[in-house]
Amino acid sequence: MPSQNPDVAVIGGGIVGLAIAWRLSQRGLHVTVFDAGRAGHEASWAGAGMLAPGGEVESASEWANLALESLGMYAGFVAELREESGESIDFRQCGATDIAFTADEWTRLQLRAGRQRAVGIVSDTADARPWNAEAALFYPNDAVVDPRDVVQALLTSCRQRGVEIREHERVLRVSPIGIETEAGLRAAGAAILSAGAWSGEIEIWGAAIPATFPLRGHLVGGDLAPGSLPSLVRHGHTYLLQRSNGFTIAGSSVERTGFNRTPDPEIARAIENRATALLPAFANAANKTTWIGFRPATENLEPQIRKLEGCPVWLAYGHYRNGILLAPATAARIAAEVTSGAASRVTSNWEKDWSSLHACR
Repeated sequence: MPSQNPDVAVIGGGIVGLAIAWRLSQRGLHVTVFDAGRAGHEASWAGAGMLAPGGEVESASEWANLALESLGMYAGFVAELREESGESIDFRQCGATDIAFTADEWTRLQLRAGRQRAVGIVSDTADARPWNAEAALFYPNDAVVDPRDVVQALLTSCRQRGVEIREHERVLRVSPIGIETEAGLRAAGAAILSAGAWSGEIEIWGAAIPATFPLRGHLVGGDLAPGSLPSLVRHGHTYLLQRSNGFTIAGSSVERTGFNRTPDPEIARAIENRATALLPAFANAANKTTWIGFRPATENLEPQIRKLEGCPVWLAYGHYRNGILLAPATAARIAAEVTSGAASRVTSNWEKDWSSLHACR
């Protein structure tokens, strides 16, 4: 059992929740992370690890700005985490190549690139011959990271800093009397809701928060020679990326099927066929495997990163396909808000900060 109640309870131990816990602990707060399963082993564990606004951003928006901000933070985030945890993290700013096989596809890529340049996303024409394509664009700032490495490093650093990681302890609700879990009631000074696709299942007393649902995605991976795929490669909804050790990942699919954990062989086969059309060597990749993950979505497909009015609860969920990319910026924003100003102070008196039982909205 813990020796003290936490200043902050983080609900959800994925990459976003763990990054928030890490940043809060660096600011001197005592943090407890609650996870219904094994920390870091849901969407974060399943993610391919694309850090690629070039393949995600269509035009100017608040989300686009946040994505670029977070990408700009990533190299420093990884370097600091490596140094503090002592763990290795596979991170490469290898760029990404978008391929067009027809003149119409090339026109669409150019139009999108024009809108992206207005946001600050850099791209240029690339050699399409290696892909037997009509044309190609290269995004030099797009990057890849192994999210499993990041999660492991975050867990190590958090534990070294005294963060309590309570696995297999589902949070049921957050109310003026505290954090109610399957194991009982826990007091805290503030709460961060960061439970991914499960966030909407957790009751926040007196509040109607945006609902969440899982958008399932299939991925297929296998071993190729290291360095045989020097950059991210994209065509439409198909992508390929490679870890430093040669493990090559192809994706992906989007299915609204609830929390169905059984991979669909037909969907996996379709992904493999599309990937092989881009990279024929993928057909002979060794040790092929298929897995699925649950992207945390809201109805507008935009993340919720904000404080609830009138109570010491922050939302940090709904990152959809970009939880890995947005983790550094989300953690920095939440940690700064939690620890700044009288209105956002962290105390051990939960009810005192819950200014009105009906104001949390």
